[in-house]
Amino acid sequence: MQKRISLGELISQEKQNGIMKLGIRLGDRLLGLHKMRALYQNNGLEGLSKEEFSDKLLEALNITLDVDQKALDMIPKEGPLLLASNHPFGGIEGVILARVISQVRPDLKVLANTALRVFSELTDYFIFTNPLAPKNAKNAPSLKQTIGHLKRGGALLIFPAGKVSFYDVASQRVVEHEWNRLVGRMLQIPQIQYTPIFASGKNSDWFYRVERLNFKLRMFFLGWELLNKKNQNLRIDIGHTVSANRIETQVTDKELAALARAQSYALEPEWRSDWPVTNAMEFSPLAAPIDVALLQKEIADLPAKQHLVEYRNFSVYYGYREQIPNVVLEIARLRERVFREHNEGSGNSRDTDHFDDTYTHLFVVNNDTHELVGAYRMGQTDRLLANYAKDKDDLSPIYLAQMFNFQPGFINRKEPCLEMGRSFLTPEYQRSFHGLYLLWRGIGAFCGKFPQYRYLYGTVSLSKLFDKRSIAIIKAALVEETDNVSPKHDFDFALHPEIQAFHQDYHLRSHMSSFLQAIETDGKDIPILLKHYMKLNANFHALGVDKNFADTPGLLLSVHLPSAPQKLVSKYLADEMPAYLAYS
Repeated sequence: MQKRISLGELISQEKQNGIMKLGIRLGDRLLGLHKMRALYQNNGLEGLSKEEFSDKLLEALNITLDVDQKALDMIPKEGPLLLASNHPFGGIEGVILARVISQVRPDLKVLANTALRVFSELTDYFIFTNPLAPKNAKNAPSLKQTIGHLKRGGALLIFPAGKVSFYDVASQRVVEHEWNRLVGRMLQIPQIQYTPIFASGKNSDWFYRVERLNFKLRMFFLGWELLNKKNQNLRIDIGHTVSANRIETQVTDKELAALARAQSYALEPEWRSDWPVTNAMEFSPLAAPIDVALLQKEIADLPAKQHLVEYRNFSVYYGYREQIPNVVLEIARLRERVFREHNEGSGNSRDTDHFDDTYTHLFVVNNDTHELVGAYRMGQTDRLLANYAKDKDDLSPIYLAQMFNFQPGFINRKEPCLEMGRSFLTPEYQRSFHGLYLLWRGIGAFCGKFPQYRYLYGTVSLSKLFDKRSIAIIKAALVEETDNVSPKHDFDFALHPEIQAFHQDYHLRSHMSSFLQAIETDGKDIPILLKHYMKLNANFHALGVDKNFADTPGLLLSVHLPSAPQKLVSKYLADEMPAYLAYS
């Protein structure tokens, strides 16, 4: 018996009188269901397994898929997983995503429109609901089933808009409806993981013209829209899965649903731009390490007051190039080594410039191996401007004056500051508590000796190993622009309008980690040093591009150390804290 695809399947036989049957026939033609019947009959779709049906339907329509196999393979193979996608077409994307994702998650269920019951071969994929009546009590069993499926460790795909995307005249773009807050509820399920998806494309111009005449009328043309995808290449972008510990749950379901929607739009291909390729062949070989005996002698010859901290088998010192020329050379070599690992660096055998001659070098030494563990380059602005500036308006002795236009109102022109920069930890210590702690304990001890420095300011380099989209999100989340400073070379990459709208409604700051994990293919989080400055209640002033540092974006910030959380300040200033806070 051939499959009967008709409106008549939705109406009981007792009600189908002559007039009703005529209406059904007209309706079938209006909705394109007669074409759907022909598609079934001509391609032998009836009675196939869900996998065979999906493959053969796409083959019959000659639809090709553009899906990143690496992204697909990174979808977690087990555990509760919510996948959510935009809904640009109204039907075919459900079939496509069910087939593609079930290859890595055979337990996948799809919360789908009851209209897809027409594809009875696919019913095993679907949990059906009526998105046109979200408050309908008849939806309750399906919603209970979806929550239960997730709580049992299953994978669920949902189209939270509930309705097909529409053409927004104001923005002149095809956009999603507001996502159902059910998604927010699901994102609070213990151990839930979330994978955003974005399906590129749109329906026919005719569909959007009908929409402008009568918004509800367009639903009757979704059958035609499925059929007119014939001979198209459809692109599906799959984001990196966001783990439960990256999802901020101390917010409303509505905010979490809006977050998931914005993360879907973050994958839109039009909002992507790769960094220019760096030709590694242009990089000179690293300089040879400086003889350890030379380093030991220079460090031993430093005045005792420049030995800042002793902790376990580590020591922290500060010095100037005229005191420790070989130590500065070794610092420059190690800087270049570390920065290259982050797609930065000068390309020379050492990362050095003339500022190394005038800046203060704070560094950590492993007393057992006599190796340098890490360092900070600090600019004592009062010392630099007093000794090297040509006049009161000359900021050339200040490194960051190459990146930013500092107005008289900015702190480095009003009072003594420490300009912090060129920080690094060698790879062996980058994941170690001791490394970052010792650098900051050294900074605290230095400030204890020189309490006139109330402000620290500098940049956090945002490595080009980060996607441009991530950097745009960090900028929007943190920077509060001021007239006192502006970048000489701006980071020219605009925030996606949908993410900008989310930022205006809810603010990105508390969701940065979640966004970054969804965007970054390796799941990178907020840089450790940036997190540290955030804990110190830093103010973020601007994002500029450092033309002297491989065009690396740098986030300009300042910390008023006396106003930072006292728990952290006491950790770094230790016994010097009371005197430092009392200084005036």
